[in-house]
Amino acid sequence: MLKTLTAMLRYFQQAVPFRLVPALVTTAVLAVLLLIPTPQGLAPHAWSLVAIFLTTIVAIILKVMPIGVMALMAIVIVSVSQVTSTSSKGAIADALSSFSNPLIWLIVVAVLISRGLKKTGLGNRIGLLFISLLGRRTVGIGYGLAICELLLAPFTPSNTARGGGIVHPIMKSIASAFGSDPAQGTQAKVGTYLALVNYHANPITSVMFLTATAPNPLVVDFVAKATGQGFHLSWTTWALCMLLPGLICLALMPLVIYLLSPPQLKATPDAVGYARAEMAKMGPLSGPEKVMMATFGLMLLLWANLPAALFGPAFTLDPTVVALVGLFILIITGTLDWDDVLSEKSAWDTLVWFGALVMLAEQLNKLGVIAWFAAGMKGAIVASGMGWLPIAAVLVLVFVFSHYLFASTTAHISAMMLAFLSVGAQLIPPAYVVPFMLMMTAGSGIMMTLTHYATGTSPIIFGSGYVTMGTWWRVGAVMCVLELLVFALVGTAWWKLLGYW
Repeated sequence: MLKTLTAMLRYFQQAVPFRLVPALVTTAVLAVLLLIPTPQGLAPHAWSLVAIFLTTIVAIILKVMPIGVMALMAIVIVSVSQVTSTSSKGAIADALSSFSNPLIWLIVVAVLISRGLKKTGLGNRIGLLFISLLGRRTVGIGYGLAICELLLAPFTPSNTARGGGIVHPIMKSIASAFGSDPAQGTQAKVGTYLALVNYHANPITSVMFLTATAPNPLVVDFVAKATGQGFHLSWTTWALCMLLPGLICLALMPLVIYLLSPPQLKATPDAVGYARAEMAKMGPLSGPEKVMMATFGLMLLLWANLPAALFGPAFTLDPTVVALVGLFILIITGTLDWDDVLSEKSAWDTLVWFGALVMLAEQLNKLGVIAWFAAGMKGAIVASGMGWLPIAAVLVLVFVFSHYLFASTTAHISAMMLAFLSVGAQLIPPAYVVPFMLMMTAGSGIMMTLTHYATGTSPIIFGSGYVTMGTWWRVGAVMCVLELLVFALVGTAWWKLLGYW
């Protein structure tokens, strides 16, 4: 009997596509959460959704199965349990609702477009150019990527388009030029480091300019409302306030990541000569490369909203529309073919898992979980009798680190920021309200450092396979704390010098 059971267990472990112990742990987490009495102020079905969400995150962290399968699990459970609706039809509509989200399709199309850089050879050419200019050390290439992000940020209002659609293909091409490829198990050579720099430059530059990411105008509106229109962030005011702390963060970031996740290949003294020789072998730009360059140029102008600036707001195009236009141009010119689109597995994998996480976050907001959390936070702060400085610190930290519950900065800001700003405006002395508002403004971008689903850029870079989830979360937590400290120390001193408090 014992032999039979042992044989069955071994067969089960070999046959099933999940890791048994992490699966049991995840199941236990779900059971415990569902057995906990529903907190006061929440409906039972809302608490059930919280349990599903937290269990999904635990399953992803423990790597029970591939992340796409865990996302599909969440969709199935939401649909079957009907926690968001009174009918199965309504529940499945809710579970699939996020797949019409333009941001998710922007991510998918950006990944598909980036395939064109590899196929045409333009990405390799750009990578070799970077190596020829800054390639004596890997950290120098990291700074090159950060500078590229900074130059694009003021006129690229989609951080996903910038970091995932423009800079990431360049980063991949540079990594490939050094023989660093996840498919070959050589990602740690330089690719992991460059991918982390590629990503962490994105939140910093998103903080530095009003036009660097989509939800920033919403932040401006909320700051004005919370202060009774007493403080309004114009484009110039925003850029000036964030300039010094942002540049310091950008200067520190490649060095800190170099310490946290050092590349195997650190010094590359022969890289410059090699890159120049390879560029000479490639010869002049080919036809497909010119099409790629023209397409990227057109997309960049449209992402920068140039037609609207010249001809009026009627000519404004959503970033996802621009990406689709670019993809269509590449297909009809033969630069990409339909087989290229179908075979880009990472794009379709991202569509599933990121779409599921966005759906869960949106439903948590819809069912009042986020509002309940914010109200409880305010009550606890008032009851604690804390001074204004600890109050300000708690509000900023809770707002930033609650981003672990969100798969979209826009959703997070929409759901929580005005409530937190309003609480701060009521409890912090008037003389210190403006620096608090600026810290919250900085936090709205810094929070994107935390997870591989934090914003549209992260699933693109994470999905390329250069960075493990553990490394991503570890580096993200450290960078988040570091950037908050820079803004709290350097930023507040800079704002004092500017006369804002």
